[in-house]
Amino acid sequence: MSTLWAKLETNRPLKNLYILLRLAVRSLWRPMCGLACALLLVSLPVRGQDMAWPQFRGPESNPVGTHARLAERWSKTENVEWSHEIPGRGWSSPIVTGGKVYVTTVTTEGKSKPPQIGTEYSNEYVAELMKQGVPMEQVIKRVTERDIELPNEVVLHYLIYCLNLKSGKVEWKKEFHTGQPPGGRHRKNSFVSESPVTDGRHVYVYVANLGLWAFDLKGKLAWTTQLEPNPIYLDLGTGSSPALAGDLLVIVSDNEKQQYIAAFDKQTGKRVWRTNRDLGGRGQPVQRSGWATPFVWRHALRTEIVAVGPGEVVSYDLAGKELWRMSGMAATPIPTPFAYDGLLYIDGGRGRPLFAIRPGAVGNISLGQDQTSNEYVVWSQARGGTYLPSPVAYEGAVYTLTETGILSRFDAKTGKQTYKTRIDPMATAFTTSPWAYNGKLFCLSEEGQTFVIATGEEFRLLHVNELDDMAQASPAMVGDRLLIRTEHRLYSIRSRT
Repeated sequence: MSTLWAKLETNRPLKNLYILLRLAVRSLWRPMCGLACALLLVSLPVRGQDMAWPQFRGPESNPVGTHARLAERWSKTENVEWSHEIPGRGWSSPIVTGGKVYVTTVTTEGKSKPPQIGTEYSNEYVAELMKQGVPMEQVIKRVTERDIELPNEVVLHYLIYCLNLKSGKVEWKKEFHTGQPPGGRHRKNSFVSESPVTDGRHVYVYVANLGLWAFDLKGKLAWTTQLEPNPIYLDLGTGSSPALAGDLLVIVSDNEKQQYIAAFDKQTGKRVWRTNRDLGGRGQPVQRSGWATPFVWRHALRTEIVAVGPGEVVSYDLAGKELWRMSGMAATPIPTPFAYDGLLYIDGGRGRPLFAIRPGAVGNISLGQDQTSNEYVVWSQARGGTYLPSPVAYEGAVYTLTETGILSRFDAKTGKQTYKTRIDPMATAFTTSPWAYNGKLFCLSEEGQTFVIATGEEFRLLHVNELDDMAQASPAMVGDRLLIRTEHRLYSIRSRT
């Protein structure tokens, strides 16, 4: 670890990869999905958002609300149907099925190193110490002591909560693992940043490098599968969530030892296949870890699993065989792909392009020098990618948000940029991905402020909703309810008028 820290600080700024990542699969209920849709959540009785929000970023991995009465204004008291304290720390997002809300958390025996707003404070601390003439060995030690929580420092209790959607009452909770974590975390991250996923009969919990658990909806453990621990870059922690593809529970583990994508039988937890990956790790410093959630893309030609990794994105069939790949991704992959109106959208990461891909790709579809499109890349926008939040597509446009509060709007079909602007002078730190409904875009900052923006070709900030608590999880929308998780509480936001 010391060598990596030294290389990192010599060559480029420390990145606080505290990642809330995205769980992404298309919806069962959208008619145009046809037979392929049945592969997603075969037993899930989903009829749009009125019934379920089965995974991170929603049924189609594009968080757009459909209910006309979803609230546009809220505070800690205004339009709050209920709120419930969730002990411990977890940046996983809530999921919903059968009128119940499921969320994971971790409590710590003793002290837990607290998070902090922003992405550069570790690097700034390094610079400050070096300016003081502190030897590099001591710099590494001090930054690690302050900002990295190592496995030997904590004993953890891993928990899943089930709450009643209408009342917020806790119906059951289960402690599914206890002990030291398989790796460390940056204090901005959590030990359960991976969101659960459900098929309407079971809730599947994934903790990277530790294991998989399946619970029925009453909290009974159906099965568990242990996973081998693998080192993550600089002990920054994990964040990639699982995805469901029919009877397969799919995970991506991009780590410093051996990257892989694997599928497990959702009925038994037994591994069905595993495909090793060899991405990144060619530059200095060496970095092969990733935090992007795989996306199950269903279109008329086939179903494929799109997995962004360091430097490249690779798509696989349902047997784990590679279909196509494309270079141009950042070395620190975080945003999740998603599909909208027939195209696949890939955010290449900070300083990298935003891509729109048509179905049917094979082989290497990477753009050549000075190319912005090819047979399968419909369009790309240089430097259109973002570091932490994933984009959202709404009313014919793709909106991207940087971790520092810069919002951009692109035409979804052509890639033409219609604006790029700072949301507000006080909007400076974002992890949560934006979401949209009723002609409005919502951007939740790490400080708990939601900036409400009119959608359309002209930027217009309408108002700001305050929750006054740190936020990094993405919300869930079920019917006319908006569920927001902050550092300490889970809120059900519902219009009272």
